[in-house]
Amino acid sequence: MTNAAQAYKKVEKTIANPRAVEANLLLHAASRLQAIKDSWEGKTPEFDDALLYNRRLWTVFLSSVTRPDNPLPAGIRQNVANLGLFMLKNTMLILLDPRPEKLDSLIGINQALAAGLTEKAA
Repeated sequence: MTNAAQAYKKVEKTIANPRAVEANLLLHAASRLQAIKDSWEGKTPEFDDALLYNRRLWTVFLSSVTRPDNPLPAGIRQNVANLGLFMLKNTMLILLDPRPEKLDSLIGINQALAAGLTEKAA
């Protein structure tokens, strides 16, 4: 990558709309999980990494929406917290009993939330 392209990427990250950044992270998590599902080989390092990435992402969302100074309305904060708890619980269940169809809910929630964030970011 050229120096100009690297500089542009650095600036782009600092001025990007936070909703667009969140949407991109969710889509990235969903695509990693979808790739695992599409080429299912069972529990592999890629499987573990994709679930870890998703779990970390949702842990960040949970810690953000549960902070007292979070500016989102209480109802939205509660909905995101509930989704986060669902995602973390189901991630653990998938780790205990890995099956490709179990990834569908994680993928679908990430994609749906990303689509909502993208609409609001536009």
